[in-house]
Amino acid sequence: MPNQPVTLSIEQARKIVLLSQGIHHSGQFGRGKNATCKAIEMLGYVQIDSISVVERAHHHSLWNRVSNYQGDHLSQLVQDKQVFEYWAHAAAYLPMKDYRYSLPRKQAFAGGDEHWFAKDAKVANQVMQRITEQGPLQAKDFDDKANKNKGWWDWKPAKKALEQLFMEGELMVVKRQGFQKVYDLTERVLPADIDTSTPSVTEYVDYLVTRYLKANGIAKAQNIGYLLKGQQAAIRLHCQQMVNQQQLISVQVANQDYFALPGVTDLLHNKLSRSKVKILSPFDNLLIQRGRTKELFNYDYQIECYVPANKRKYGYFSLPLLWGQTFAGRMDVKMDRKHGVLQLLNLHIETQKIEDFLQALKPALASFQAFNNATSLELNKVTSAMSTHKQVDLTTLAQVLVA
Repeated sequence: MPNQPVTLSIEQARKIVLLSQGIHHSGQFGRGKNATCKAIEMLGYVQIDSISVVERAHHHSLWNRVSNYQGDHLSQLVQDKQVFEYWAHAAAYLPMKDYRYSLPRKQAFAGGDEHWFAKDAKVANQVMQRITEQGPLQAKDFDDKANKNKGWWDWKPAKKALEQLFMEGELMVVKRQGFQKVYDLTERVLPADIDTSTPSVTEYVDYLVTRYLKANGIAKAQNIGYLLKGQQAAIRLHCQQMVNQQQLISVQVANQDYFALPGVTDLLHNKLSRSKVKILSPFDNLLIQRGRTKELFNYDYQIECYVPANKRKYGYFSLPLLWGQTFAGRMDVKMDRKHGVLQLLNLHIETQKIEDFLQALKPALASFQAFNNATSLELNKVTSAMSTHKQVDLTTLAQVLVA
């Protein structure tokens, strides 16, 4: 007989989510690359993104959780075969111990599902033969002077084949040179003792549910199935079965129904900062599902780098600003690497407690500046969602950040 639903306040729900995500507790994983590995295992994946306006998303998300994070941790972990690259809801680093759970997706692509491009068997065979004979290669090693690459939609045939073979699981990324993938045969990349058995349908769905809830605290079925083709119905049914078997509990927050692992409310006994500011990546695991973020944190966030310039409200690459357990603003940033300047193009404040927030933001900003190897900080513009503050007042108040 399933237990009665647990009712949580919105504040309790936020605390559980933040604790589950490892936010404000950067020391909980230890130190060094092993701490980075533990963070990835806890989160389930860390999204890779190519935008480099500031440090890339995968480094940014881990820096926010690992106290002494270094950019070479990821390459070392790939080399040590503790993490691997594949697809979560997007390109990501995943724990190697979860490798077998990448197989259902790989087998679906091998069986005919398209990722971006239709499979070209002839080119794929040629690519496989070259890598088999010559060892690890990257796309530029398959130079095609007759077909210059004009963008991802016009990739040369060999690059398309490399990505298709990667998605099918025939190839893996053995390392990156710059930001370019270097591919090798999967059999030469995997650890000798890794489990390569395909999980059953039940095992796979159970993994999806459990992994998501460990990393996120509470969830709806659609959160767990986010961008997972054809899995929503199975996840919804499995969650209900797990509730009936007392492997999950039902949770209500603001009249919305969620699922959680038993014992999730024990997290409420843990301390969580109400004063620290976290400058988050737009692709951070905490807020990658925008609807969930709005529902639980009342924070309406959209990254605007994909929005036409004349329609942007906050800027090309505005970063969410988490103050304690609520979002208090966002800031559009750009790293001028030539001059070593971190530019705050637009700091947009969304709290009435502006002076307190700016005081809390200052040390976070100094840390973020160091993370980006910036030698100085430049504040260009300050705006506020609170109409009672004039631009001149905001600019004066914000000078504390660059003083």
